[in-house]
Amino acid sequence: MTAPIYLDFNASTPVLPEVLEAMLPFYTSAFGNPSSGHALGRAARAAIEGARAEVAALLGCAADEVIFTGGGTEASNLAIRGTAAARGRPAAILTTVVEHPATASPCRALEREGWRVERVGVDREGRVRLDEVEAALRRAPETALVTVIHAQNETGTIQPVRAIAALARSLCPGVVVHADGAQSVGKLPCRVDELAVDLLSVAGHKLYAAKGVGALYLRRGTALAPVLLGAGHERGLRPGTENVAAIVGLGRACTIASASLAHEAGRQRALCDELERRLRELVPGLALNGDARERLPNTLNLRFPGVRGSALLAATPEVAATTGSACHDAGELPSAILTAAGVEPEAALSSVRLSLGRTTSEADVERAAAALGRAYRELAGRAR
Repeated sequence: MTAPIYLDFNASTPVLPEVLEAMLPFYTSAFGNPSSGHALGRAARAAIEGARAEVAALLGCAADEVIFTGGGTEASNLAIRGTAAARGRPAAILTTVVEHPATASPCRALEREGWRVERVGVDREGRVRLDEVEAALRRAPETALVTVIHAQNETGTIQPVRAIAALARSLCPGVVVHADGAQSVGKLPCRVDELAVDLLSVAGHKLYAAKGVGALYLRRGTALAPVLLGAGHERGLRPGTENVAAIVGLGRACTIASASLAHEAGRQRALCDELERRLRELVPGLALNGDARERLPNTLNLRFPGVRGSALLAATPEVAATTGSACHDAGELPSAILTAAGVEPEAALSSVRLSLGRTTSEADVERAAAALGRAYRELAGRAR
């Protein structure tokens, strides 16, 4: 059986061969505990610090500003709950209505603990409304944390993080700014000074490293408390023996991303444009969700009028894609991300996310468009 055309790179990416090659010794010969003082332990520690420098190079920060975690979700929880714990008393948080659950859930938890959470809306393209940001900050001058997704995982829409940070700092002195970079790191330039953030979450399996590893950028001088308790690993902020192999792989993946960022962004953008062009020829009334320009170069979220996205994908086994975020529960409920941007519920149910990656080829795009177009015609014909 021929493998399906994989167009779900926003859900997860394959581990690159070069990344796997870098990881393998740390499962076998170089297996030492990085906290041990003998040669094997020192080699493991040196490998972690080398990987820390590689992650820092991609983010444009100092190596000691990188904290390794067990994934992007853990990094965002550490950023949000760790900032709250360091403050010690409830204040206000500003976030958006289009966050990933890794941000939305800890914000809800803090709300139950007495924090005030302001959630700002988005426009028809799914971009945060800066006027709502300003109004929310003026309503809550005690805002201690701003947390916003950099690139939305379903639509790919890129948020104006730098502008949000500037507003926050002008109206709420001492505020801490966190961005969820799980989807953007490795696909877009994510230099932390250019984004003007104090904290940035990284997810390894979104940029061709292993699952179960991530990182948090922590600007020097930013107060953060641990949310897990144990020994003093990762500057006392993330206890537990480090996953050396996965950390080494994350470092190598960041180096690969650094070397090919512009080329891959351009190549994937061109393939996305070609896929959309071909589908528009085959699907009357096809529409794009999200911002046509300010979005991830690899992401298309499309509405196929008159059919359910889930039915379309079920009728297209040749294509591996999704109707929304892979982190959401299955079911015929419209995407809250799309409805927040004003998409009608029925239109949201007709939507499919197609996300491309490093291994996507022109032939993949041609075959995927033909398969989706054929399935659409069959389903639309039955509905008439």
